[in-house]
Amino acid sequence: MLDANLKGQLKAYMANITRPIELVASLDDGAKSRELKTLLEEIAELSDKVSIAAGNDKRVPSFMIRRTGTDIGVTFAGLPMGHEFTSLVLALLQVGGHPSKAAQELIQQIKDIDGDFAFETYFSLSCQNCPDVVQALNLMAVLNPRISHTAIDGALFQAEVDARKVMAVPTVFLNGEPFASGRMELEQIVAKIDSGAATRAAAKIKAQDPFEVLIVGGGPAGAAAAIYAARKGIRTGVAAERFGGQVLDTMDIENFVSVSRTEGPKFAAALEAHVKDYDVEIMNLQKAEKLIPAKTEGGYHEVVLENGASLKGRTVILSTGARWRQMGVPGEEEYRNKGVAYCPHCDGPLFKGKRVAVIGGGNSGVEAAIDLAGIVAHVTLIEFDSQLRADAVLQRKLASLPNVKIITSALTTKVDGNGERVTGLSYKDRNGGTEHEVELEGIFVQIGLVPNTEWLKDSIALSPRGEIEIDARGETSQPGIFAAGDCTTVPYKQIVIACGAGSTAALSAFDYLIRLPATEETAEAA
Repeated sequence: MLDANLKGQLKAYMANITRPIELVASLDDGAKSRELKTLLEEIAELSDKVSIAAGNDKRVPSFMIRRTGTDIGVTFAGLPMGHEFTSLVLALLQVGGHPSKAAQELIQQIKDIDGDFAFETYFSLSCQNCPDVVQALNLMAVLNPRISHTAIDGALFQAEVDARKVMAVPTVFLNGEPFASGRMELEQIVAKIDSGAATRAAAKIKAQDPFEVLIVGGGPAGAAAAIYAARKGIRTGVAAERFGGQVLDTMDIENFVSVSRTEGPKFAAALEAHVKDYDVEIMNLQKAEKLIPAKTEGGYHEVVLENGASLKGRTVILSTGARWRQMGVPGEEEYRNKGVAYCPHCDGPLFKGKRVAVIGGGNSGVEAAIDLAGIVAHVTLIEFDSQLRADAVLQRKLASLPNVKIITSALTTKVDGNGERVTGLSYKDRNGGTEHEVELEGIFVQIGLVPNTEWLKDSIALSPRGEIEIDARGETSQPGIFAAGDCTTVPYKQIVIACGAGSTAALSAFDYLIRLPATEETAEAA
């Protein structure tokens, strides 16, 4: 299964294994079991510290990576290839004794968690968000003997997925009960089961001294701002709800200058690593709730966080980004992750052989419909406008697909369901006003973005679309407060533009600081 190049790379990684491990395989005579058997044999050939043993797990095919002579290990139900191959490699290394790169404080926090936690994660091989969750829970299982984790390929165990009503990935169960759905980082999962984590985080933040540049948001704009500010030698902090922002939910990036192709999570990890090259205080998992501008020029602006703590900065750079726009119709929220989805790459495989709709006729919507058409039984694309807005080449491709129906001049009015999952949608013909119903099992919403600025309405000037109004220097309506990226009035929402805007905002903030009149307060801060 593994080509020579991949085997060579894997062998180099496995040289870091320090403790013997067993690949405990539960197999039958099926084709997937034969594939898995081949994969495990190829892995075992690469290291004398790896052996294969027979198992009797209820899920077939599956295998456990177990530290020999112990109960320490993790389980994969299915073949962890595609996006999950990295999860497999990390699991081999970590079960084999190679230390994690996670912060020591976080590692100790995981080791100290009290209680019995049996996690199960349903993933799809095409999901770029799933590996972070799988890898986080695998690490927790290696570090704490009272935590276990099984990663399950939902496409391979379809009956189980249907029985447990899994309609989005990653979906995590804890001790047999639903725990979480969607991308989560290690810190988020730990905070969710460690009851004292939020209190300790708030206390730590309250103890922070004021920053010269306080950045709110950790996407491309926020990361660029942090790097440019820190390089000026001034105290810089970043408070982010999740470092990486919406880039974490992006499948492929092929238009960032100098990088031919990468994936969103990889790009986000590179951003964070670059920021950490500098003396920047990163406060992750922190959601801003209120901005209190300084009362005097050169005074400190205050950002109040959801956990009750607050941060102060002589200047503030707002880079809170944007999120997927919702339809805002009855049933959408009720059936979110129960048939209503926003990521065709992640959740598409769960709808194999089913009927779905895509809402939106721009590039994102048409690309989603093309992608889904190769997996599902039928796609209905619904566009509000009288014609599709996607590039001509995409429209031609879409029109060539036999299992796609295009409906234009249509207003989606309702998501229909049976209380457990989506069963269809209703729409109105904007030309004749007639109402129509479409029977289906999934709805993928692709209608653009909305800025994350609701918390700023009473603090700074916003456009009618809710975007932060900025000038060419990234300045907002409040002196000393700057903004950058998709949350602003910048005309094009692109990663490369957000990076440039973040750099501009940081340079403008520095220029603002050095031009402040010298006062007793600023002298003390210096």
